[in-house]
Amino acid sequence: MQIALRPVHDSDLPVFYRQMNDPESLRMAAFTPEDPAGRDAFDARWRRIRASADVVRAILADGDVVGSAAVYGEPGEREVTYWVDRSHWGRGIATAALRALLAEVAERPLYARAADDNAGSRRVLEKCGFRVTARATGYAPARGARIDEVVLVLED
Repeated sequence: MQIALRPVHDSDLPVFYRQMNDPESLRMAAFTPEDPAGRDAFDARWRRIRASADVVRAILADGDVVGSAAVYGEPGEREVTYWVDRSHWGRGIATAALRALLAEVAERPLYARAADDNAGSRRVLEKCGFRVTARATGYAPARGARIDEVVLVLED
């Protein structure tokens, strides 16, 4: 399978919207928008994201859009994030996409956060060189509760 990143196109947004409204994916991601089903809020959020100086990419698997990946935030505090359609979990796509993103963005350190119980996302981050540096508790809208999370850093 060929994994590639490219800038986000308008035609990707309906795919992202569908992906962000999968209940199991939302639960796993945990730290999501308050109302992922709110289309107006979704569209406004993506307008802001695409207008920012952040690096935002669509993830392609054999030419099909299967998710998104980004580096965002203030210098010295920038974080990575990614989302892969649940139907593609467990196939190495997130790891390949994150490696491609990290090759594109040379800035370090980079940070990441994941729900403590999201073993898949932690594994992806660790395969890409991120190391757990802290633990925190935060409100996870997708779960409607405060949950434990891990903070990871990539320094080189």
